[in-house]
Amino acid sequence: MNTDKITNLLDQETIKYLFSIFHNYKSEIRLVGGSIRDTLIDRDVKDIDSATPLEPDEVLDLLKKHNIEYDDYALRYGSIIAYLNNKKIQITTLREDINQLGRHTSVLYTKDWKKDAARRDFTINALYVGSNNKIYDYYNGQDHLTENKIKFIGEIEDRIKEDYLRIYRYFRFLGLFDLPKITLSDQKIVEKYIHESLLVLTNDVIRREILKMFNMPYTLNCFYKSHQNQEKFKWVEIIKEHFVRTNYEIGLKKCLNKIDNIIN
Repeated sequence: MNTDKITNLLDQETIKYLFSIFHNYKSEIRLVGGSIRDTLIDRDVKDIDSATPLEPDEVLDLLKKHNIEYDDYALRYGSIIAYLNNKKIQITTLREDINQLGRHTSVLYTKDWKKDAARRDFTINALYVGSNNKIYDYYNGQDHLTENKIKFIGEIEDRIKEDYLRIYRYFRFLGLFDLPKITLSDQKIVEKYIHESLLVLTNDVIRREILKMFNMPYTLNCFYKSHQNQEKFKWVEIIKEHFVRTNYEIGLKKCLNKIDNIIN
């Protein structure tokens, strides 16, 4: 993994400025999630997420003080979008998710970085980097990146029941790797809840997640457990049948009908 690129990521003027604002306020901010994951495996960084112990009203005051534009539409979840040098950076207060039901949750703010990491879906998405260039890895996410593994944080069934979209995120992130290392017991548990997910998630939400799969570096691995045998994962046929049954034409045309073509 390319740790030198972490230094390059932090050397960007936008990131240096962001860190300096919080440092001058005698607080801390760390980059987290996809920007760290993608940098370590030498992928282009698209989204920048960050976390801080500051509570949302303090973050807002800080942004206002420095005349930084922002959106606060996700304020109830402790998240604020800051616009710096034409870049969008999400700043989220460290939190625990409580009473989570699907995509809805109540939040409890915390000062504990590990508790914040514990609420995230996969170990590879729970990596943090501070201004000291240190990678904070609470659940062995770096090892799992090296091993081409997608591992849930905590009990798989609990994490899926908290948010059924994690089923489709699991298969999407298999597309990060040329040869993903799949644990069959994990796969069985994930597939066990596909039908249940259809009672909770809308067709549009599922379609948007599938569309993201087509942008992964190894798209086939999101859909096929075996390329040679053209054996698809169980979820593909279940979703196809569901889209047909619910007359969800856009999902069929824009997503599932494309899958058969990409292996050729």
